Amino acid sequence: MERTVGLTLGALGVLAFSMSLPATRVAVQQLDPWFVSFGRSVGAALLAWGYLRVTGAPRPSRGQWRRLVLVALGVVVGFPLFTSLALTSQTSAHGAIVITVLPAMTAVFAVLRAGERPPPLFWLASAGGLLAVLAFLAVSGTLRGALSVADLFLLAAVALAGLGYAEGGALARELGGARTICWALLLSLPATLPIAAVAALAHPPHAGPPAWSAFGYLTVVSMFLGFFAWYAGLARGGIAQVGQLQLAQPVLTLLWSALLLGEHVTPASIVAALVVLACVALTQRTRVGRSH
Repeated sequence: MERTVGLTLGALGVLAFSMSLPATRVAVQQLDPWFVSFGRSVGAALLAWGYLRVTGAPRPSRGQWRRLVLVALGVVVGFPLFTSLALTSQTSAHGAIVITVLPAMTAVFAVLRAGERPPPLFWLASAGGLLAVLAFLAVSGTLRGALSVADLFLLAAVALAGLGYAEGGALARELGGARTICWALLLSLPATLPIAAVAALAHPPHAGPPAWSAFGYLTVVSMFLGFFAWYAGLARGGIAQVGQLQLAQPVLTLLWSALLLGEHVTPASIVAALVVLACVALTQRTRVGRSH
């Protein structure tokens, strides 16, 4: 039962995050990428402060604060910043290519930081899902050309997100998913607030409703509510296994890109989605051990 709840919460998190790249792409067309990255973290931190006050959450221990630094570095600062910088010149569909490696990166950090030990079948199924998504992206025409600076930004974003996901998922076993992201957001506020203020002063925000709506989504859902479900799912269902649900995220991102940005998605997306879901199902049939 606990595992089923974890998978359900993880799926809700993936659904929330799948629109992050299209929303970022819309926002940075009219708003400064540094403001989008750090401004959304500031807004989410204000929501986090309200949540912690209302719930009367106890403060983390000294050891938990140290681990929250890694969470903040990965998901509050690193991923938002590098994706915002990358998507000023790349499409969200192209960003989905690099995001494909995020489940594998999360699983690697689950081994390094959370002591999980996935069996060989897990790694084979994970690799199968990765190859299926890459094949889909190649067929759809988004996988082409050499690495650009934007690609390097996206790779940095994925590496930091994998660290933040694994560390946050492990910490959520002690603090809970909601409190983990809330404390990480508040911990980051002394850095995110002045950077967001400087970005706003250097490039005063002037944008239309679509850009502000995208910014609002990134603040409330991508940076706040989505992590309530995601970290709780990782904690309950296992970081490595629940993390593999992200294999469906690139396909969902491309679908959102088509709906919101008018990008063309071929019928091959249906085949890719079925293959990816089959690989995800296979990873969920394995049992991940934990070192003690």
